[in-house]
Amino acid sequence: MNKVAILGAGFMGSAMAWPLSDRGYDVRLVGTHLDQEIIASCRRKNWHPKLERPLPTGAKAYPIEELPQALEGVELIIQGVSSAGVRWAAERLTPYLDSRVPVLAITKGLALDQAGSLQVLPDYFNSLLPNEIRGRIPLAAIGGPCIAGELAGRRNTCVVFASRDEILLRRLTSLLQKDYYHVWISTDLLGVEVCTALKNAFVLGIALSMGILEAAGGPDAAQAHMHNLAAALFAEAAHEMEKVVLAAGGDRRSVCSLPGVGDMYVTAQGGRTIRLGSLLGRGVPIAEALHQLEGVTLESVETLRVMHKALPVLERAGKVRTDEVPLLWHLCQIVAEGATVDIPWDRFFSGSQQARR
Repeated sequence: MNKVAILGAGFMGSAMAWPLSDRGYDVRLVGTHLDQEIIASCRRKNWHPKLERPLPTGAKAYPIEELPQALEGVELIIQGVSSAGVRWAAERLTPYLDSRVPVLAITKGLALDQAGSLQVLPDYFNSLLPNEIRGRIPLAAIGGPCIAGELAGRRNTCVVFASRDEILLRRLTSLLQKDYYHVWISTDLLGVEVCTALKNAFVLGIALSMGILEAAGGPDAAQAHMHNLAAALFAEAAHEMEKVVLAAGGDRRSVCSLPGVGDMYVTAQGGRTIRLGSLLGRGVPIAEALHQLEGVTLESVETLRVMHKALPVLERAGKVRTDEVPLLWHLCQIVAEGATVDIPWDRFFSGSQQARR
C-alpha cells in the first residue's frame, strides 16, 4: 500500500485524509505541537474532535515526535500548517525531503521576500530550504472552495492543483482525484496562490456589512440583511483581486475561477473571518476584536499585514497603486494601523466601465 503523510492535523489537513484513504493509501496524519489534543483523541478513540467524526479507514494519527516514522517510505507529503507555521514546517521537514517526493501545500497566505516583495507560500517554503535541496523539491499547492467538513463528509468538492510543473500536476491528480474530489490543474502558481490568500482578506471586508447592520440597530435589524452592500463589496473585491494578481505576475483567469471568486464565495458563507469582520463593522477596534477571538487562526489578518507592507512596494515598482485597490488598502489600514471602518465607496471600481463620472 502506498503511503502519504499529512503535516498538520487541523481542519483542512485532516480532511485530506478522506480522499486519500478512499484511494487506498496508508495515510499518516501528523499533528504539530499545537495539535496534541487532536492526536490524543484520534489515537485513543479514533475520533477527530474538530471534524467531529472518526478518522477514515487507513488513516493513523502521529504526534510530531514521531515525524520520522510517519515520513518513512511516503510518496507524497501534504503540508497543512497555518501560514505562520510554514517556516516551522520547512525546518521540520528538511531532513526528510527527497527530490522524488512532492510537497503539496494546502496553506493559504502570502509572505515577503528579503526585498519586501510579495511572495507566494510555495516559493517562500522553497526559499527556506538549504542550498543543496533548494529548487529540487517538487512543490505544488491547492486552491479553490473547500470546506473541510464537507470534504470529510465526501460531498462533491472542486479544487485546483497549481504548480509550474504540469507533469507534477498530472501525477498529483492521479494520486488524489476521487468521484467526489474533483481536481483541475493550473500552471498559474502565482495567480492561484494570490487568489487563495486574498479571498480571506476580502471576505473580512464583505463581512463588515453584517456588523454595520447590527450597529445600525432598529426594530428589524435582527431579521434584516445587507445583501446589497455585501454584493457590492464582493464585486469590488473581485475587481481588486484581479489588479493584485496581475501586479504579482499571475493570470487574471484565476480570479474568475475556483481559486478566486469560487473560494471567496464559500468563505463568505460563515466562519472565523466573518466573525471578525462583523465585530469590526460594529465598531469594535481591531485589538479588541482579536482579543475576543483569541486562539482562533485568522489567515485574513496575516494576509492583510503582509499586504500592508507589500502594496507600497508594488506601487513604487509601478505595478499597482493603493488608490486602485481602495477596499484592500482600507482593510490593511484597519488591521495594521487600527483605522476606523469607513468604506471608500467613491473610489470603488476604478478603471472599470461602471466607474463614477
